[in-house]
Amino acid sequence: MALVLAELRSTPLSVAEVLAAVAHPAAGGRSVFVGTVRDNDGDRAVTSLDYSAHPTADEVIRTIAERIAAEPAVLGLAVLHRVGSLEIGDDAIVAAVATAHRGEAFDACRRLVDTVKHELPVWKLQRFADGSTEWVGSC
Repeated sequence: MALVLAELRSTPLSVAEVLAAVAHPAAGGRSVFVGTVRDNDGDRAVTSLDYSAHPTADEVIRTIAERIAAEPAVLGLAVLHRVGSLEIGDDAIVAAVATAHRGEAFDACRRLVDTVKHELPVWKLQRFADGSTEWVGSC
């Protein structure tokens, strides 16, 4: 199976670790996505985020990763998602997919990230510069 790594972590994520995990001698392309905490949500200044996960989140991220990794073109797949308190500039998700060709790698990585965003039971609490907060559904 092409799945190498799929976890939630409370520690900083490593892009190098994720890219190394999907290295494969038949891969002509490795696509990587890094989702980073930004300093705004539209016109509102964000100061930090807190990610909370449902107890099933580890199982869910693995199931999502296994589903995408089972696609015939995928040679390697890895995805990490942060939980806990994050500051501006911290990486919240790192995902990578290796395939024989770049187009397949781009497409599979996009499906992986979009599916994690849609299905993973993780919620974020945004903290704004004006002192207000807002819970956002699945991240």
